Amino acid sequence: MKDFIDGFKKFAMQGSVIEVAIAFVLAIAFKPIIDSLVEGVLMPIVGAIFGQPSFDRMTIKLGENGAEIFYGWVLTTGISFLATAFALYVFVVKPYEAYKKRQASGEEEAPEPDEQTVLLTEIRDALVK
Repeated sequence: MKDFIDGFKKFAMQGSVIEVAIAFVLAIAFKPIIDSLVEGVLMPIVGAIFGQPSFDRMTIKLGENGAEIFYGWVLTTGISFLATAFALYVFVVKPYEAYKKRQASGEEEAPEPDEQTVLLTEIRDALVK
């Protein structure tokens, strides 16, 4: 039993598990920001284009007993998903890619040493000979 508990502790404290947990909590905290952007900005644009931001009332009536298929809910959810994906791409993915690109280009270029460092390097090399 002790081996099982030790193994579980090792698994739970691995770096990747902790990183995933932190990412999950941050995603939950970030969700209201994206939701407000989608509901407050992007869905009104959809409403301006299609006449209404929600298609929930679109139905197909089945038979005479009044049964309905609410296909509008699926449309609204799909458009909301696409708007959310668009918002994440524009406001998170693209800036992050630009940041990583700047960071990568900065790491490859080493700054030129100043004259004093060059002189000290030459003196060191001369003393070694």
